[in-house]
Amino acid sequence: MRRALLNFLIGAATAAAAPAWAADSQGAPLAPGGEVFAVVGEVVIRGEEFERAFQQAARQKFYHRKPPQGEFDALRREVGDSLIERVLLLAEARRRGLEPDPAQLDKALAEYDARYAHSAQWQQSRETLLPGLRRQLGEKDVLERLERSVRNGPAASDAQAKSYYDAHREQFTEPAKAKLSAILLKVDPSSPQAAWDRAREQAAQIVERLRAGADFAEMARLRSGDSSAANGGDLGYLHSGMLQESMQKVVDGLQPGATSAPVLVLEGVAIVRLERREPAKLRSFAEAKARAAALWERERAERRWATLVSRLRNSATIRVDASRYPARDARRGGSGEKGA
Repeated sequence: MRRALLNFLIGAATAAAAPAWAADSQGAPLAPGGEVFAVVGEVVIRGEEFERAFQQAARQKFYHRKPPQGEFDALRREVGDSLIERVLLLAEARRRGLEPDPAQLDKALAEYDARYAHSAQWQQSRETLLPGLRRQLGEKDVLERLERSVRNGPAASDAQAKSYYDAHREQFTEPAKAKLSAILLKVDPSSPQAAWDRAREQAAQIVERLRAGADFAEMARLRSGDSSAANGGDLGYLHSGMLQESMQKVVDGLQPGATSAPVLVLEGVAIVRLERREPAKLRSFAEAKARAAALWERERAERRWATLVSRLRNSATIRVDASRYPARDARRGGSGEKGA
């Protein structure tokens, strides 16, 4: 959630610098519910900026439902963390001499012009909006370049890939699977009970014929309403969890070659035949080497990025309005923060 949220907030308006205000406030807690959400070094993040970002994030995550208080507080903290970290990361990008790419900015702005070419509001407001939009796009550009530079690292050696493979074998294990065939007598969910009863009776008759020796594939081609009917009801191999819960319980109780009793499913009444089972299988290192190397590299990239963010937080003076910023998990506390 945090990575996606930080990317989401990259497009937010920049927090305005206010050195004089910050100097006057050193060591003093921020007034709860005031105009200022946080002071990060000498940069002020206004309360209205935090609330605007929070409302956008809440709409994106919760839509119109009311979240539990715990989730609500967690999102407020995540939004606050992301705004604070954005200020710190922009400062780090400047320290490293990263500048927006003018060609990329011109290209992005041209895309805005093309997208809103027929918008009268855009045409009327364009000149007013352009300076702020160019600044936001420039900051987005340098933040993305900073992240790429931090995350990019050496490729995994064979030994490192093998070490990851040995420590995470569950990630390279194909789950147990079952080869199934099915006959589905379709019933519209809104149908009256009589229609469901008829389908169940017809399914019971089909089961009797199958147990008397009728060919399952032929019966599927003749009677099934599922798209697999043309292939004799063949569903191929399915992993646990791919089936509806009611059907999964039935399949778990079947022996290879056995046919189930009629089963009620969302689409109607089904009959399933278990053709064979395949146990879980660990892929060899030779098969999994490329994926193990990629996962090792991703893990190290995440670690490098998290280390940078943690270092920036711990070395900065950060004061926040605690009424907007629910208590931080002690494991993530930053030594430079006050009021959190």
